Amino acid sequence: MIKELRFNEFEEFAKNHMLFNHYQTINYAMLMTEYDYDYDLIGYFENDELKAASLIIFKNLTNFKRYGYAPRGFLIDYLNPHLLERFTKELKEYYDRKNIVFIKINPELPINEIDIKTKNLTCNKNIIAKNYLNDYGYLKLRDNVYFESRLPRYAAFINLKKYDEKKIDKNTRNKIKRSEAKGLSYEIVQNNGIDILFDFVKKKRKKDLIYYKHYYNAFKKTNNVDVFLIKIDYNEYLNNAKDAYEKELELNGVLNRKLIEDRSLKNINKKMESDKKLLSYKNDVMEATNGSKTIGFKYIAGALVVKFNNRVDIIVSGFDTKYKRFNANYFLHNAIINYYKDSYEILDMNGITGDFTDKNPYNGLNNFKLGFNPKIYELIGEYDLILKPRAYKKLNNNGTLARVLNKTDEKELIQFK
Repeated sequence: MIKELRFNEFEEFAKNHMLFNHYQTINYAMLMTEYDYDYDLIGYFENDELKAASLIIFKNLTNFKRYGYAPRGFLIDYLNPHLLERFTKELKEYYDRKNIVFIKINPELPINEIDIKTKNLTCNKNIIAKNYLNDYGYLKLRDNVYFESRLPRYAAFINLKKYDEKKIDKNTRNKIKRSEAKGLSYEIVQNNGIDILFDFVKKKRKKDLIYYKHYYNAFKKTNNVDVFLIKIDYNEYLNNAKDAYEKELELNGVLNRKLIEDRSLKNINKKMESDKKLLSYKNDVMEATNGSKTIGFKYIAGALVVKFNNRVDIIVSGFDTKYKRFNANYFLHNAIINYYKDSYEILDMNGITGDFTDKNPYNGLNNFKLGFNPKIYELIGEYDLILKPRAYKKLNNNGTLARVLNKTDEKELIQFK
């Protein structure tokens, strides 16, 4: 049978479930109440034993009809068809009486692992869950390649316990080193730091400053959130730039003397390369000197991070594009990884796209995240459990679903059989 759970009942079950994630928490429920959602914490019992549970949030479709959404899916064993069948039957009966038209799910259930080099797919046992969901009345929505749905369908996870900078992509490793030489450092700040962070992320999503403050406040109540800010310390930058300039100046002198004795193409190229570096370091010294005299430091990147159980999720991150040459985003992610790797096991990098071609408009984002050598998974996708078929079809055809769910074309995403 289905019944509502007390906070402590839900939390105890959720934190021990293999599919636990921060979207299936009371904190997330509190966040969504700020945006006119109601919520239930439901459990499915067999012989007085709790077998499955879920946070389900609800919002109006019309004055009399509502829909439900279980963010990142129900906490259930999707590979147990008999359990899934009984749970679904009870769930439909429970909510059919409450004017719920459908319940949307997007389980964090990997069905394929993607090879980071070849991009070939390796199917795993979870793929059988697609058949079970289809058999028990869940409507599969069109798979997205980019970020069309509510949450990413392609996930990038880093095993924090095995993270080794020597094993990440060489280009990524070099950019981290260059960012360190520029005098970058990180701070973990409180709520007021979100105002600074927002400047770096406001163009990435249709979310306002208040949204991120609500997110912070919802998870701060249980101390499960951090705000990272990356700054240029101009004094440190100046010291590093002077040191690099002096070393290159000494090398340049050696190369100059070699060139007098042997004007080979090899020596000429080495001298030209050193001249370029010398000019770059000189410009760094000038920039750092000016910054040291005027402002002392400047924030140029940041991230909002939620942590739960053995896992860390990057909710949003960004950097000031005017300071792109400082590689702050590389420094930021490396700092986050190193900060949590002794206390947590998994870092969710907040999704990538499923298009690995050069034509992908998000190719830069993909390459950036792949540079940290994560595990890449394709998740099972988005489903609607339809409780009232006629109402569902009508709301889809008249555009109500598209409007309420903020889809560009919900009719294309939904395929009736």
